[in-house]
Amino acid sequence: MSPHEAVAPARKVASPSSLFTARRANRALVLVRKITADIVARYLQLIDLRAQAREAADDADSDAPPTRNDAEPALQAQIDRSLHLLGRLNRELVDIGCILRDWRTGLVDFPAVYQGRRVWLCWRLGEPSVAHWHEINEGFAARHAIAADFA
Repeated sequence: MSPHEAVAPARKVASPSSLFTARRANRALVLVRKITADIVARYLQLIDLRAQAREAADDADSDAPPTRNDAEPALQAQIDRSLHLLGRLNRELVDIGCILRDWRTGLVDFPAVYQGRRVWLCWRLGEPSVAHWHEINEGFAARHAIAADFA
């Protein structure tokens, strides 16, 4: 199981009251940006912790005589704390009404309506504003700039 699968919540279907306009998404971005930056940093730390745990397990499986390794329980405790914190941070995004799509890059989608159909407003950590959208069944590669007619 990948690290983000361990903390990813069930997909939340947006209700009409949780739909975003570009303006509302940009207002939410003040908080979303902070949470997303924290998630990306902590996710990368989690990946490193898991690599350390794998290395420790590989070392324990070697032909060398067994030695006491107190680092493994400590690593697992750090991994568990990281997973718990990442889950809590991700729930904060879900509570705001958006969905984190990429834990490494901080790609976030906001449910919206454009020309009578459901779409996603799309933002990635490092971008100054929510300025793109894509169809509900498409992703980042198919995103379009938000035009003046986007309500």
